[in-house]
Amino acid sequence: MSKNEVAIIMGSDSDLIIMKDAAEILENFDISYDLTIVSAHRTPERMMQYALEAAKKGIKVIIAGAGGAAHLPGMIASLTYLPVIGVPIKGNSLDGLDSLLSIVQMPPGVPVATVAINGGKNAAILACQILGIQNNTISEKIEKYKIQLKNKVLSKASKLEKSGWKGYLA
Repeated sequence: MSKNEVAIIMGSDSDLIIMKDAAEILENFDISYDLTIVSAHRTPERMMQYALEAAKKGIKVIIAGAGGAAHLPGMIASLTYLPVIGVPIKGNSLDGLDSLLSIVQMPPGVPVATVAINGGKNAAILACQILGIQNNTISEKIEKYKIQLKNKVLSKASKLEKSGWKGYLA
């Protein structure tokens, strides 16, 4: 059995530029993951096998990125009881709206949590939050991460208020 808790899958290697952001976040949170290409259209048998075996391998959350028609997240969600997070990837047409709508418009009973277009980073943070429900170490890391985000904003606000916009941008 695999020790990987999260699967990061994508329809094509061209999606890796976005999905690497998910991998980086998981690495920062010390969460093991599986990363591979699973095309809903070009390798449907592989997709089906991957979805059906993910839970048996110890996967707890699947992050699925896809562009264009973007059927991968929904097809994976139709084959597993695991939570699936869809990452719409901006392609060459429609600025990624085709991908977003393909992923978010799922029929009742087949949910896919969907993040923003090219939102690999947020998909991984959401996966961490899901895992953190039953893992205090992960939930503490998430809390620290959120505090760091807050402190960055407060620091920038203070700098802007002290130096004015001209000084801030200089």
